[in-house]
Amino acid sequence: VLPATINKSITLAIAPNSLNKVRAYSMDLNESVEQALDNLSNSDKQWFNYIKGVVTELEIKGYHTKGFDMVFGGDIPIGAGMSSSAALEGALLVGLDQVFGLDLSKREMAQIGQLTEHNHVGVQCGIMDQFVNLHGEEHCVLLLDCRTLDYELIPFNNEDIKIVICNSKVTHNLASSEYNIRRNQCEEGVSLLKKYDPTIMSLRDVTFELLAKHKEEFSETVLKRMEYVLEENKRVIDSTKCLMENDFSAFGKIMYESHQGLSEKYEVSCKELDILVDIAKSQKGVLGSRMMGGGFGGCTINLVGSEDVESFCKHITENYKSFTGLDTEIYITQIGSGTKVLIEESKLS
Repeated sequence: VLPATINKSITLAIAPNSLNKVRAYSMDLNESVEQALDNLSNSDKQWFNYIKGVVTELEIKGYHTKGFDMVFGGDIPIGAGMSSSAALEGALLVGLDQVFGLDLSKREMAQIGQLTEHNHVGVQCGIMDQFVNLHGEEHCVLLLDCRTLDYELIPFNNEDIKIVICNSKVTHNLASSEYNIRRNQCEEGVSLLKKYDPTIMSLRDVTFELLAKHKEEFSETVLKRMEYVLEENKRVIDSTKCLMENDFSAFGKIMYESHQGLSEKYEVSCKELDILVDIAKSQKGVLGSRMMGGGFGGCTINLVGSEDVESFCKHITENYKSFTGLDTEIYITQIGSGTKVLIEESKLS
């Protein structure tokens, strides 16, 4: 995968409270939750389940925390597919590590964030969001091998190009459940192909030739899912080469191909996201566009020439409203750094 962090964030303040309680407050939602540290349970306030999950998974791994107070807020649009949950997990893990001296590696933090999603939120997600939130750096995208967790920072620094994110304002309520369905469909395909090659562990081990040879044995839906994953893995490698060669035009074309695959083969787009990409494709100065996040709503990410950003925003706003009756929010962003400590505890004393 080839993610990056952008300059939108969650800021979290945390301090021990000597009460053996977790007391948490969400500024953006004006909600608070208080629970005993040794009796944490899921809350009807969904954001607290990420906190409970992080603390519980730390305990399972032998990292013991004490009671703490925390307050957080930020400017990441909620429900827009921009990884606000991974940002919260990363911020909390870095905060707990600082306050209680846990000596966690960023890799361990990413794995604990992923387990939080699996075991406490019910999303069988990969590790990409959590990993890049912790390891991302300015002016770089991160080429991550999700199997080994080896990664490489790839330069992405062109002042003539802006990263413009368009929010469809359609909340991606289906994304979590549908993600699990897609994962199951891919695993179904892997199980069948393992009969012919026992070394296959996941779809990344499958060749196009092997898939084509046995395509009649799959349902049409499972075949489309598998084709998408194989093609997308190749696109990641190809797009990395484009960046290394500073060929943003070729990179943008791969973005369009990726969206087409997401829409037609993986079927996680929606009408509104497809409309945003179609509008972008017709605009001067746009190199590429695709949906981002879990799909079924959320945002598109667009590469736009700096001198054309103003007209792009104007056309997107007008045409999207005309086609859908909805307003869009547009964020002109740049690649920022991952989770970091703003004020160390020692500086507060």
